[in-house]
Amino acid sequence: KKRCRRTALKFIKKLMKKHGNPREIVTDKLASYGAALNVLGAKHLQNTTQYHNNRCENSHLPFRRRERAMQKFRNPATLQKFTAVHGSIYNHFNHERHLETRQVYKQKRAAALTDWSSSDNTFYNPRRRHSGLGWKSSLAFEQIAA
Repeated sequence: KKRCRRTALKFIKKLMKKHGNPREIVTDKLASYGAALNVLGAKHLQNTTQYHNNRCENSHLPFRRRERAMQKFRNPATLQKFTAVHGSIYNHFNHERHLETRQVYKQKRAAALTDWSSSDNTFYNPRRRHSGLGWKSSLAFEQIAA
């Protein structure tokens, strides 16, 4: 919310009340944390070295990936539809390529694709009109082409 000493003090007191007295407090180099810890007399516990805050910051990355994908949405209803589906689709097709051989990766990807195509695909709207099809739905275009 705010980046002032008073809010930092309130936040740190709340954490200390919930989790007890810490051995070390890892923060970024924001001055309000140092000022709040100085008031509490725990300035010596603060650690602001470069890589100690990475574990906390990296835990936010999956949410930030979704957030970046959501930036194009203007309507909250379409955003909600997207977020309801995005996680399951992403987890279904996301295989960690760097951890497996090419052949294993291709097998997993093919299995995921066949699984996806054989499942009841309720995410696609067959009546949606596409500009590339002359503003026809995919069903109408297939009927014309057949």
